[in-house]
Amino acid sequence: MQYRYIGKSGLRVSSIAMGTMTFGTQCDEKEAFKIMDMAYERGINLFDTAELYPVPPSAKLAGLTEEWVGKWLKTKPRDSIILATKVAGAANGWFVPPIRHGLTAIDRFHIKRAIEGSLKRLQTDYIDLYQMHWPDTVVPIEESLVAFDELVKEGKVRYIGTSNDSAYGLTKANETSKRLGISRFESIQNNFSLNNPRFLDELADVCRQESISLLPYSPIAGGVLSGKYNQQFVDKGRYATYMSDKNGRVRAQAARFVNEKSLASTAKYLELSHEIGMHPVTLAVAYSKNFDFVASTIIGTTSVEQLKPSLDAMDIDLSAETMSKIAGIQKEIMYPMG
Repeated sequence: MQYRYIGKSGLRVSSIAMGTMTFGTQCDEKEAFKIMDMAYERGINLFDTAELYPVPPSAKLAGLTEEWVGKWLKTKPRDSIILATKVAGAANGWFVPPIRHGLTAIDRFHIKRAIEGSLKRLQTDYIDLYQMHWPDTVVPIEESLVAFDELVKEGKVRYIGTSNDSAYGLTKANETSKRLGISRFESIQNNFSLNNPRFLDELADVCRQESISLLPYSPIAGGVLSGKYNQQFVDKGRYATYMSDKNGRVRAQAARFVNEKSLASTAKYLELSHEIGMHPVTLAVAYSKNFDFVASTIIGTTSVEQLKPSLDAMDIDLSAETMSKIAGIQKEIMYPMG
């Protein structure tokens, strides 16, 4: 197992992290425990969750994933786990979270309320990495960062990070932390995969210049890069369900992941994986961890059986030849996820 540091923090993490957002909807508690046990036994020490999980988010189930992770955490030495969770993003963002009556914000009040809830559900007295799930376009970043810094000073949080942020947002936050002399975002958790390499355009440079780590999520593009949506008949998979959802935002998300360009690029990656004798999921996960600015790639699954191809990528470093072929595909079919 390869271990890397997150940013300039003392968090030494496995090159692959275990994501938990399916626990509670697409995966029951017994299977979730099996998945986490297998990941732990294979050397994974970073486990990522959020107060909003499981997905799709609902007022009825929000917080359930943290409860399950908390119960599982009691079966392991706490210091052997790097535990990451998130405060829900602002209600003025991409959607209104079904918690705290849809009035969420990244202000001092909501950050304090969120951390207390997460600590209780996770049955721990500290979080190793506390992340902003997505930015707040109204509350000044100064207020958000000061509130996060208070949690660090109180010992409830070791380090902080951001998610679903832009190059401007990450740079603004980083410079604000420098100016105020307070805790900074050591990581950014954004979508990054063979089908969505946009992080390389600008954010990768920010991460390299400022020693901030990317924790890529959705390395297999929500299951698309497994090739299952390239098959003629698909009766399983969340995007097969999302395509007929009554919510327009959900249908738009499905269309972003599963479309003519994304299926065309996936077909080429399936050919490449066959050529090099590697499972397509293993190739996709190996790609996402193959960059110097990446600390740990977050994988997700709904069953133990699905986990193995992702875990097989732990000790794989893709050759320069393979990376060159990938670059060629990305140049031929640019931005298949828009």
